[in-house]
Amino acid sequence: QVLLVESGGGLVQAGGSLRLSCAASGRSFSDNAMGWFRQAPGKEREFVAAISWGGGSTRYADSVKGRFTISRDRAKNTVYLQMNSLKPEDTAVYYCAADRAYRADLSYASYVYDDWGQGTQVTVSS
Repeated sequence: QVLLVESGGGLVQAGGSLRLSCAASGRSFSDNAMGWFRQAPGKEREFVAAISWGGGSTRYADSVKGRFTISRDRAKNTVYLQMNSLKPEDTAVYYCAADRAYRADLSYASYVYDDWGQGTQVTVSS
């Protein structure tokens, strides 16, 4: 069974930092692009960041560029999202996802990602 498990969410004040982790089990994701998405109450799920299988290519939503950093440890089958300078509008459930296809470019579209975690709540207070 393929399993992605997010952790590291919590409550933080505006301006603070959190580091999310996404640990994979069941199979190796080391050859897959990985992404982070988020969904706030009453809103659609939106793209946050993605990283290529080798880690050499990344892509960010404009809203988090310069504040968030995605990285991965292929040996540990884990992807990270370092979130700095957090804002109240970053409050959401954060999901990691794996794209099983081999693509020329990292995708921001949620429908191309095949495996999803259960999500971790991030709440930023003002």
